[in-house]
Amino acid sequence: MRAVSSLLALALAGSVLTTAGPAHAADEDVWRVPGKATITIKGHGYGHGHGMSQYGAEGAARQGLTHRQIAEFYYPGTAWGTSTGRVTVLLTADTTDDLIVNARPGLTVRDTAVKGRLELPDNGATRWRVAVGADGVNRVSYRDRRWHDWKVLRGQGEFAAAGDPVTLVTPSGERSYRGRLRVGVTSSGDRVTVNDVALESYLKGVVPLEIPASWSTEAVRAQAVAARTYASYERDHPRSSTYQLCDTSSCQVYGGVDAEYPASNRAVDATAGTILTHAGEPAFTQFGSSSGGWTSAGSVSYLPARRDPYDGWSGNPVHTWTMSIDDARLEQAWPAVGNLTRIAVTARDGNGDWGGRVRSIALRGTGGRVVVSGDTFRAVLGLRSTWITFRVADR
Repeated sequence: MRAVSSLLALALAGSVLTTAGPAHAADEDVWRVPGKATITIKGHGYGHGHGMSQYGAEGAARQGLTHRQIAEFYYPGTAWGTSTGRVTVLLTADTTDDLIVNARPGLTVRDTAVKGRLELPDNGATRWRVAVGADGVNRVSYRDRRWHDWKVLRGQGEFAAAGDPVTLVTPSGERSYRGRLRVGVTSSGDRVTVNDVALESYLKGVVPLEIPASWSTEAVRAQAVAARTYASYERDHPRSSTYQLCDTSSCQVYGGVDAEYPASNRAVDATAGTILTHAGEPAFTQFGSSSGGWTSAGSVSYLPARRDPYDGWSGNPVHTWTMSIDDARLEQAWPAVGNLTRIAVTARDGNGDWGGRVRSIALRGTGGRVVVSGDTFRAVLGLRSTWITFRVADR
């Protein structure tokens, strides 16, 4: 879903066929589309379906499973292990080239090119900044009524406060983070803000954004284990030479101190250091909102497709869902089709209702035929998952 424009360009390719297809039959994944039609899409689940279903974890906890039993169900074939240390996280909210933090007691700055830290003076400053000037030199500055230069740096700058939170100033507002905040320079020369933080502190800013902290204790603990494992895996497979993880759903959603919640902090503390491993390394513990009743096979052996008996509890609003669109929506998304006359699901994964998740769909109309992957179809239309079927009616 993060590359919709690229996916859409690929989806527009297709061979031209102009004949209309037959009406839908129960044993055929084919639907005839009249001139003006309402298309109802019925689906199961929310997300890619790989690994742990978060609604499923809650359903399992309500049935009495422990967090270990939940993790072992969703990641079969993994073993238990430990992970400690620190992680580095790209903070995407800071879109500027400089790094600005609020003044606070104990605030220090480090020049990354030299050893040691300098304590910043209590001089009435409200904010401190690391920025590169027009001369290409990095400087530390402070602000009272205006900005004043304070020190020239040989390397990049890094702020910290002896383990206490530091408040980052971004174009969208202020956010507090534990650990260290520093300027990083990517291989393409972009200046970014990176949070260097202890793994357990990082998790406290992740878990309540990935699962409701008010859910059952064992479900939240299972999420803590999955998130710690995922972070450890990403640390071993970093996103960049400048940082290991990002703070969005492309990695795990991370909100720093402002996201922390007492119940989820307790779950992190109760599982401290605990991860899942495979072949002695941190496992790739993908997870998502809802499996819909079947998990989907992932890229590794411990992410199999399997029936999920825990996902369908009464509090899961996305175990089964529907949405309605008109045929014009599809015609606008894939204009090469012309006037849409037929929808045909050409491949599924074979698991569960309707034959499972859609792998490919052929859209046929007066302009031709377009074949679309299930993932592309989901992304372009904003569907909750690829596990879908259709009902077509005249408008």
